[in-house]
Amino acid sequence: MSYQHLFGPVPSRRLGVSLGVDLVPFKYCSMNCIYCEIGKTTNLTIQRDEYVSFREIRRELDDYLGKGPHLDYITFSGAGEPTLNSRIGEIITFLKENYSRYKIALITNSSLMSDTGLRREIREIDLILPSLDAATQGIFEKINRPEESLKTKEIIAGLVSFRRESSAEMWLEIFLLPGINDNEEELKCLKQAVEIIDPHRVQLNSLDRPGTERWLVKESDDRLAEIAEFFKPLPVEIIARKTDKIEFPEIDGEMEDKLISTIKRRPCTAEDISNILNLHIHEVTKYLEYLHKQGVIRAREQDRGVFYSWNNDPGKDEQK
Repeated sequence: MSYQHLFGPVPSRRLGVSLGVDLVPFKYCSMNCIYCEIGKTTNLTIQRDEYVSFREIRRELDDYLGKGPHLDYITFSGAGEPTLNSRIGEIITFLKENYSRYKIALITNSSLMSDTGLRREIREIDLILPSLDAATQGIFEKINRPEESLKTKEIIAGLVSFRRESSAEMWLEIFLLPGINDNEEELKCLKQAVEIIDPHRVQLNSLDRPGTERWLVKESDDRLAEIAEFFKPLPVEIIARKTDKIEFPEIDGEMEDKLISTIKRRPCTAEDISNILNLHIHEVTKYLEYLHKQGVIRAREQDRGVFYSWNNDPGKDEQK
């Protein structure tokens, strides 16, 4: 069966072996974050709707999970904001009633957490990984470029409420960008917000692959360590520099040949490869990351995004 809404399982630094469930079309999101590795948001919205068919998702989950695969998590994520899907609660109920052996995770930008109805829909999940990159409105708008009605104070209040209302584990991610949200004033505001939210973990992250804006740079390891110290005694960890070995699943021989031949033929973006090979964008980016770290392919930033090409000379530095 060909899956349109499931992807993976993909290896994850935080979630182990994770089956992705994509609940919205490509780049339907409530934010247009400057660091997003998937690309710019094309449909900026906070309108909740059944963007993809509940019946189709249920059919694909039955087909895949009926085989009893080993998974650490079933994860709502993808190339947009999953909580925009108005039937996410029904999907959670379906999984809990029929496949309770699997844990459910939600990766969210937190934008809709002020919605009481949404919080009620998702409260039975096992793990939530929300983002909070700014505690002041100006920095929030600079980094996340949200739909105009969104307010960071309301988002923080929503996270506080969900923490009280749900028994789900919460790992709160803060994406740090030099010169934007790593100054003393913003960090103090963030720490105050995090103390009120009281997540089980605070995870500091920074650039791993290029974002939507070419001028962005990664936070240095030394500065990340300083910021981690600042957040203590909160349960803080740095995930930007995690070096745990990730076991990538095997690509079948035919698919590997297609992936390599596509990149050898001409430089492509991750989105190009996704469209050409009919693979989910997150599967593509994971394999590109692996091949890039192995030195098999090269990455170059251009106007339309990051292009990947075959590396004829692994010893030669990439052009920026």
